[in-house]
Amino acid sequence: MSHELLDNIVWHSLSGPHARFSAGTDVARRYASGFSPIIAFANAAQPEFSALAPYCEPGEHFHCGGWSGPAQPGWQIHADDSLHQLVWEAPIPEADDAFEAVPLGAEHVPQMLALVALTFPGPFAARTHELGDYFGVFDEGRLVAMAGERMQAANLREVSGVCTHPDSQGQGYARRLMLKLIRRQLQRGLTPFLHVMRDNVHARGIYLRMGFRRRREMAVRVVSREQ
Repeated sequence: MSHELLDNIVWHSLSGPHARFSAGTDVARRYASGFSPIIAFANAAQPEFSALAPYCEPGEHFHCGGWSGPAQPGWQIHADDSLHQLVWEAPIPEADDAFEAVPLGAEHVPQMLALVALTFPGPFAARTHELGDYFGVFDEGRLVAMAGERMQAANLREVSGVCTHPDSQGQGYARRLMLKLIRRQLQRGLTPFLHVMRDNVHARGIYLRMGFRRRREMAVRVVSREQ
């Protein structure tokens, strides 16, 4: 039954476990300023943007999934794309005790934001790390890879913020960080899931080989209130 929540997972996260990190109404919500710039609606196919407008500044850019209709009055569309939603369907990964994964916190935010700006893993902001556990790999004091948790609803937990510095790719850091998170989630009785952009074929192939299964493809847009 909980897998049905994945059809509108952002809404179920914002109106459920992450309500304290959000702002909005009973039909439209957003992550609060400083968290991931994502919005959602109780009815994703017929979003009530007018209900959300008082909680958004003109020019603020937000990611919005599951909606493909025309732009609504007072709003504009900046990007129109799609992503794949994947759900874990494999046994629990083995422990990787030799892997040095450092828990990331507020003191690491500048390095996290710098890595995100370089690698574009998806919507991420200064307080996104507060939404779950984040782990990173450091090379001579520099953060070179990270992965963490974002949305959640019922027993569903999203793996997110996965990225590796271009100079450190090919060493399996992101994969091992993800497997650490997945193992921890499964031990808590949670079901891991993630989102990957349609054009990121390389990453999607890695995730499928790891043990994820493609559940569906969904529209995703970047929108903002008009100035």
